[in-house]
Amino acid sequence: MPAIPVPRFDLFYRHPELTRLLQDYAAAVPRLVQLRSIGKSHEGRDIWLVVLTNTATGADTDKPAFWADGNIHAAELTACTACLYWLHQLVSGYDSGDAQARQLLDTRVVYLVPRLNPDGAELALADRPRHIRSSTRPYPFDEEAAEGLTIEDVDGDGRMLSMRIPDPHGPYKKHATEPRLMVPREPGEFGGSYYRIVPEGTLKNFDGIKISVNADREGLDLNRNFPTQWRQEFEQVGAGPYPTSEPEVRAMVDFVTQHPNIGAAVSFHTHSGVILRPMSTHSDDDMTPEDLWMIKRLSERGAQLTGYPAISIWHEFKYHPKQVITGTQDWLYEHLGALFWTVEIWSPNNEAGITGYKWIDWYREHPVEDDLKLLKWSDEQCGGQAHVDWYPYRHPQLGMVEFGGWDRMNYWRNPPPALREREAARFPPWLMELALCLPKLEVLRAEVRALGPDTWRVRFAVANSGYLPSYVTQRACERKTVRGTVFQIHLPPGCTLASGKERIEGTHLEGHAPKSSLQASLPAREITADRAVAEWVVRGARGTAIALSAVADRAGAVRTEVTLD
Repeated sequence: MPAIPVPRFDLFYRHPELTRLLQDYAAAVPRLVQLRSIGKSHEGRDIWLVVLTNTATGADTDKPAFWADGNIHAAELTACTACLYWLHQLVSGYDSGDAQARQLLDTRVVYLVPRLNPDGAELALADRPRHIRSSTRPYPFDEEAAEGLTIEDVDGDGRMLSMRIPDPHGPYKKHATEPRLMVPREPGEFGGSYYRIVPEGTLKNFDGIKISVNADREGLDLNRNFPTQWRQEFEQVGAGPYPTSEPEVRAMVDFVTQHPNIGAAVSFHTHSGVILRPMSTHSDDDMTPEDLWMIKRLSERGAQLTGYPAISIWHEFKYHPKQVITGTQDWLYEHLGALFWTVEIWSPNNEAGITGYKWIDWYREHPVEDDLKLLKWSDEQCGGQAHVDWYPYRHPQLGMVEFGGWDRMNYWRNPPPALREREAARFPPWLMELALCLPKLEVLRAEVRALGPDTWRVRFAVANSGYLPSYVTQRACERKTVRGTVFQIHLPPGCTLASGKERIEGTHLEGHAPKSSLQASLPAREITADRAVAEWVVRGARGTAIALSAVADRAGAVRTEVTLD
């Protein structure tokens, strides 16, 4: 058997190398890793799904499932790294005797998609990269720009920086004591040396006066293409012509809806260094209270285990106070009722010692002292590469300009190579805890009692051994996306039912998460709400074997057999 591969976490894999790495895992540990393609991207690349479970303890579809994905946005490549890191931790941990990894893969399944958007990632990793938002499909129009500036790597150094152009009407100036740093011109200020800061790129039909930056020809945002709260382009930019119009999103939606065992999920993005919890379309006051309490509890565990604060999308992470954005989180929680979190990996601000800032507001306005801290971080921790010193370059349309400023791709949007593994290593303890919280159906008892020479009472009792209830969230019950426990008796030839139905839909099963503390004034009314029983009266010959099964959508399936005796 081949050895378990050891990935490089300090580099980003191109699609062929990523494919080979995942194939190597499946070849090395086939009992734990299966590799499937859930569909093809716009350009025809496989969208790889890694199925992680111990096949000796049952099929993946019979087990409660946790979903994790990354890299839906093209240049957010560390999201893929985080998925690969957890993959390696689970596989290597199982073989080395890690109790959590063994319990997880023996009793549950992880569906892992390291790179949901392979086309966009390939463009970001090209020798002459472009950093678009998501898919490479032209949208909303399939035509090249007729004029304006297209952002691209002009000098072929693999980076897209900024261009500094002297202009007496420019909005920026050099910092008084740190001339590398460009800062806003003060209100009413005049008489100094000023500049325009323009993204690195080339101009088409430049008239020598006006510069406008073109929107990417590839204007899709795959995270806006999900069904829930989908809105047209005028309300939500990049949402596509209709919900799930894009093959990458459709592949995920098809897979998740065909696998009702998925009860919780995390989607990795970059950057901000935060864990984002539902909802994005409503405030906490409008959420189902029981769901809010549980989500907050598990989010706080995420904060404790990862070091990232856990915050509300609606209350603390809006791009604009009057704007509502929707995506994966709305579809998985608000539509399907599965628990869901978005993780925004990596915070340059934290690395530079900037604290107490508001996430999105900081990008609109912040003190110059923060920029000086970031520049110091670049110099001392990044070899001066996060903020590139300005250097002269003869631009094909603009003449002599200076290139420099922040390398957003390699140090801002993603951690520098030496820090990528450190960031990815934050998440496995929390992810494993979330997955192990999922409901888990188990056989409690199966028994037969004789009522006559050929008449028998058959009882089948099951229990939920998980922390979460079998429905996972109240939202799922409200949306009717999950059923109660479904019992079934499988009668062989010669046996008939005298009482009961072959298939019985029973109740939902609670988990062992306490509803309130022991100091609560009123105790729980139902002490054994984690258990359910089905009963039949059967006619058949002594010694006949009868199969019994029970399924709870998000808690898995169990099977057993009784003998009429």
